[in-house]
Amino acid sequence: MKKYLKVLSLVILFCGLWCFTFAQTGKVESFVINSKALQNTGGENPNRKVSVYLPPNYDATDQRYPVIYYLHGFMGKDNIFENMKNILDAGISKQKIRPFIFVQADHYTLFEGSFYSNSTLTGNWDEFESKELVEYIDKNYRTLATRESRGIAGHSMGGYGAFKIGMLHPEVFSSIYALSPGLLAMVKEFGPNSNSFKEVQNVKTQEDLKKTYYPKVLVAVGRAWSPNPNKPPFFCDFPFSYEGDKMIVNQTILEKWEANMPVYMVDKYADNLRKMTAIKLDWGRNDSPRFPVQIGMLSQRLENLGINHFAEEYIGDHGNKIWTNDGRVLNDLLPFFNDYLKF
Repeated sequence: MKKYLKVLSLVILFCGLWCFTFAQTGKVESFVINSKALQNTGGENPNRKVSVYLPPNYDATDQRYPVIYYLHGFMGKDNIFENMKNILDAGISKQKIRPFIFVQADHYTLFEGSFYSNSTLTGNWDEFESKELVEYIDKNYRTLATRESRGIAGHSMGGYGAFKIGMLHPEVFSSIYALSPGLLAMVKEFGPNSNSFKEVQNVKTQEDLKKTYYPKVLVAVGRAWSPNPNKPPFFCDFPFSYEGDKMIVNQTILEKWEANMPVYMVDKYADNLRKMTAIKLDWGRNDSPRFPVQIGMLSQRLENLGINHFAEEYIGDHGNKIWTNDGRVLNDLLPFFNDYLKF
């Protein structure tokens, strides 16, 4: 009898441990939205894949959850990879955050990034993310459908998009976390006297463009911020051009670009940012030179405007401390939203 009870106890213990492990595992669903906001004349596909992480036991309860909208970087897509899912699971199991829904949509374009901006050429990517997608998620999943329970975050191009969309739509989002946000200002590798604008001027075909990086980014940005349907092959204008070594400034285009760069936007939208529950910026010390400079510029401007925010440098480069066990998502981003979203 004692032996039977001992075996039974071990079975119960094993089942309990198995159920606990199973309960800590969320799931990822994917679907496609035929976006009205992304109807366009630039050849972009308006059908956008979206991946959604649902917390453990989502199907077993009628509980409602806050939502983190996560924006991927340049050349990224909607994919919530297995290591990302494992980090999200770990965030819940380690009590970094209470159960939540996590949404990532595909903003990959013909030139590898939408820059989360409304464009007369490529479609209204801001509107898609901040309105169409949010409405779809609230309709089809058990969300807490209020701004206080919505956060927006992203990395690199996605960090730029998170800050900008959050700033423009305080009625939708209450908290912003921008991981190494890019293109906040024209500095360093994207400054007027870098080689980037000279290089893009010399690229004549899409095949040649694919072999580059900075020129490819500039074309994607130009199609978003300064499209020109009469200027093949890339159908956009740039703020700077060159005659030999002489730089020519296109003032009208420069103003269009600066109107989309947060360092130059925050004065106009300061009251929107003051409505945020919380804002955080971070960057790796060993990242490309432009990141510490431009994020420092933005943080200083926010401070000068009296806008409360966190700004933190960590030891890392552009990608080695993001979706890892010792990285920013698990140990900083998720606890941030745990503190500032309404559950």
